[in-house]
Amino acid sequence: MHRNVAIGLAALASLSLIDAAHAGETKYPLTIDNCGQSITFEAAPERDVTVGQSATEILYSLSLGDKVVGTSVWFSDVLPEFADLNSGIERLADNDPSFESVVAKKPDLVSVSYEWHIGPQGIVGTREQFHDVGIPTYILPTDCVKDNSAGVDGTRLEMYNTDALYRAIRELAEIHDVKENGEALVADLSKREAAAVAKAKETKSGDVSAVFWFSSAEMDVDPYVAGRKGVPGWMMEKLGLRNIVESDEEWPVVGWETIAKANPDIIVVAEMTRRRFPADDVEKKLEFLKTDPVAKEMDAVKAGRILVMDAHSMDPSIRNISALEMLADELPKLK
Repeated sequence: MHRNVAIGLAALASLSLIDAAHAGETKYPLTIDNCGQSITFEAAPERDVTVGQSATEILYSLSLGDKVVGTSVWFSDVLPEFADLNSGIERLADNDPSFESVVAKKPDLVSVSYEWHIGPQGIVGTREQFHDVGIPTYILPTDCVKDNSAGVDGTRLEMYNTDALYRAIRELAEIHDVKENGEALVADLSKREAAAVAKAKETKSGDVSAVFWFSSAEMDVDPYVAGRKGVPGWMMEKLGLRNIVESDEEWPVVGWETIAKANPDIIVVAEMTRRRFPADDVEKKLEFLKTDPVAKEMDAVKAGRILVMDAHSMDPSIRNISALEMLADELPKLK
């Protein structure tokens, strides 16, 4: 076995406990169908590299941090409970790592949050490039139901839902022979998800519209806002909100005049430590909303119906649940 299973004193361990422990073990070789490819593992990976914060935090949450030898693509600070762990693991890049830097870590597995990083048009590399040098890649299923053919964060073919997130957790747990950890994590997240939805239903009243602003390439250009099928669209559907944006793109660019005309009741802005674009800074977002001649006239700005949300919660990740909980708590206060 590749983990310790506490079954009490050996002299008192019952046959049923031993059978249960073996039932939870992964049987190798293990073949997983992943984003249109089959990947086979002869044993649990001992060295992991992650390309994407979501993949990193899933592995940490599965108690697999000791297997991670390199991380990359960060939007926000790591979850506080993993700060000490993460500080001892090499960060290959804040944003996009090079193919060479990933390969140099000699990983047994590269776990990927977004296909546009490692995929048919991957800017880090294609899956075939990694497989040719004997390194398997696993793309989170949350990104497999999108058209990423243009080499960017693409168009969703169906609404995001946490089934794909929970599948990612279970499969990474199975690959690493920690299936019990995966089931425990899924059970906790799904319980919290259901409670947040129930709370929202108890307090929801009337038609409430919203827009989620992730960032902007420049402060004075049209912003990247949430399409209707991504994570924010899922949140809005779960909580009974109406998205003013009707695009199926993950983060379409929409003009402020169009947003102001729709006049959303609530504006949710992303907060992140990444600084790829000027509008990554949440303070600059808030200042823009209060001073721009068009944006400042929206009712949500005048009334202060602006919520700040962790940016990584707006992309598929285990943070989706805490963001859903935050919205369920805050929405009644904004009436």
